[in-house]
Amino acid sequence: MIEPDRPPFEIVRNLTVPPRNPQGTREGYTTGACAAAGAQAACCVLEGDERPEVVSVPSPLGFDLHIPINRLGYSDGKAWAGVIKDGGDDPDVTHGAEIIVSVRRVAELGVSILGGEGVGRVTQPGLELPPASPAINPVPRRMIAEGVRIALGTEHPSPGVEITVSIPGGAALAKKTLNERIGILGGLSILGTTGVVRPMSTASWRASVVQAIDVAAANHLPHIVLTTGGRSERFAQAVFPALPEMAFVQMGIFTGDSLRRAVSRGVSRVTICGMIGKIAKLATGQMQTHVAGGGVDVAFLADLARSAGAPDALVCQIAEANTGRHVEDLIDSAGFAAFYPSVAERAARACHEHVEGRLDVEVLLFDFDGNVHAQALCEMRPSEGTS
Repeated sequence: MIEPDRPPFEIVRNLTVPPRNPQGTREGYTTGACAAAGAQAACCVLEGDERPEVVSVPSPLGFDLHIPINRLGYSDGKAWAGVIKDGGDDPDVTHGAEIIVSVRRVAELGVSILGGEGVGRVTQPGLELPPASPAINPVPRRMIAEGVRIALGTEHPSPGVEITVSIPGGAALAKKTLNERIGILGGLSILGTTGVVRPMSTASWRASVVQAIDVAAANHLPHIVLTTGGRSERFAQAVFPALPEMAFVQMGIFTGDSLRRAVSRGVSRVTICGMIGKIAKLATGQMQTHVAGGGVDVAFLADLARSAGAPDALVCQIAEANTGRHVEDLIDSAGFAAFYPSVAERAARACHEHVEGRLDVEVLLFDFDGNVHAQALCEMRPSEGTS
């Protein structure tokens, strides 16, 4: 370990990222990947006085992301690194922001992760983190810990390492997001389940989704599985192990487009897989489910719960819930599992009606660990099926 009384320094490379092309397909990397890169680079400075220009961050998808380091510094036993967030062509408010990660040795064993300036704090239940936590999600936390392991050569450093993630200007940027609405206050969230940002809400990304459906149909697959993202796709693959890989299409936010394309290409059965937030939106007939379109309609979910026989106290709690996940927590705590079939059935019916009954529509509602909460099926109307 380098002695903490070495001379202080800071270098800034003044890196920039390309402007976003709204019609483009360029991928970027998540704030979680940036934080992991910063943690790895800062540990390299702290322990070996290295000054890396680029670090390789393992993505949960199984490949490395090569992320440039904009800033490196050291003073009084603390090292830091900064990464300019590159969101690719995704409409992301953090594009061009700098994520700065500082590290220092502490007596407690292992890796502790804190939120600094510009990182929000969770104030409400219903998210993946408990209230009072910094808004650094579980996958980014694991990626940060992996970055430390790569730099230090151990998963359990002794003495321990304290990591602080900051986003200068993050509190102002957060005003452009829905963070406050869901109870994340004071800054941005450190997000990402894959490390990779793929362009969303663009014509090119929509085209890639319908093209995947075209490929499945061209290979005479009568059954395709539409998922809301990578995690729901993994859950779906466990439920349908006999289906080939091309049967699984990450439709993202484009449910309506995907269903119509399946009909036009002669697919006879579609299974839609997702967690409570996206499936609840489908249940209200919202066929494009980007977060920018608004949050989950908890009043609608409260009405569903009432219709399913939920006690009045639970209905009132759902009506005041913060997120779809919060609703799930309330339902599970109350042991009122009859709620979930109501959500799945309404979602299946809404999707079925969207394509006028011209294919079988099945909905699988997963919990966040991949267990099936509910399954619902609306079958093709015989007089309106495709030939």
